[in-house]
Amino acid sequence: MSPSRAAQSALFCLGLCLRQVIQAQDDPLPTPTLQALPSPLVPLDKPVTLRCQGPPGADLYRLEKLRSGKYEDQATLYIPAMKQTSAGLYRCSYQNGSRWSPPSEQLKLVATGIYDKPTLTAQPGPAVSPGGDVTLQCRSKYGFDQYALYKRGDTGHYKGPERWYRADFPIITVTAAHSGTYRCYSYSSSSPYLWSAPSDPLELVVTGTSGTPSQSPTEAPSSTTPPSRDTTTFSGGPGSTTEPSRDTTIFSGGPDSTTGLTHQDYTKGNLVRICLGAAILILLVGILVEDWHSRKKFPLRWVPAVHRPLPPLPQAPKSQSGQDGGRPAGHPQGLPPSEPQDVVVSKRS
Repeated sequence: MSPSRAAQSALFCLGLCLRQVIQAQDDPLPTPTLQALPSPLVPLDKPVTLRCQGPPGADLYRLEKLRSGKYEDQATLYIPAMKQTSAGLYRCSYQNGSRWSPPSEQLKLVATGIYDKPTLTAQPGPAVSPGGDVTLQCRSKYGFDQYALYKRGDTGHYKGPERWYRADFPIITVTAAHSGTYRCYSYSSSSPYLWSAPSDPLELVVTGTSGTPSQSPTEAPSSTTPPSRDTTTFSGGPGSTTEPSRDTTIFSGGPDSTTGLTHQDYTKGNLVRICLGAAILILLVGILVEDWHSRKKFPLRWVPAVHRPLPPLPQAPKSQSGQDGGRPAGHPQGLPPSEPQDVVVSKRS
């Protein structure tokens, strides 16, 4: 491979990697899921754990309670004893680098046992033949305007008409899938997260069916995470007359609900890293080949050093005694000699 081709290949691969990086930055992060374990319906003074599930390797999780301004920078929030102040709407998100994921779906955390339990009955009775109709009736001694009906192990929901102190939940054309245990709750729309205690369980039996009842169309498949107790909501609202759905399959969000998106996200990230590393390696190889080629084409020549003579050392100044005009030794140099003078010595008589 010539140096120019190596450089061109490296630049091309580097450009592809940069394009992948830009596309990866533009793609939104997978949405996390938020769960309440063992159930989002928590009796007073009982523990509950809120868990936010995102892709592996998230830098930071944030779990917040809406309309309160409170949040925790962690993936799990443990509430040792459920209180009225802990009930409400929760959601979570996570951070990868400088990007935040979309928020999870809102989780409704409900405190139960605030009021006395209602009563649940079946009209005309709890034993129904296939194809018949039955109405589950929830009654309370308080004037609540909201009621919720749950079936153990079911994840679908529908709404039924209601009145003050009572809510009716009709089930039309009963099949074996409607067999099961039901409970109901009552609460006020002004405090939607503070519910009564659950009613006594009501067992609905579909007569004339042999063997184990077939799986409900709205029941979660056994291959998924087993649903927590009372996971199906039949909530009543004033004037609502919606018939229960029989053709809709609903899958609850579990810990692995983001597995596909997570796998795609990390596969793309690994490909980008591998491509970027290969581009850098090719670029370095091209630089080395270019340097080797230039050395081979223009070999270096060693020029011998030129030895130049050193400058002469400075000589000491010569004595100038012969040039001082016969000055006696010790006479200061540069001063003219003094003229001789006559000295007269007088004698004392």
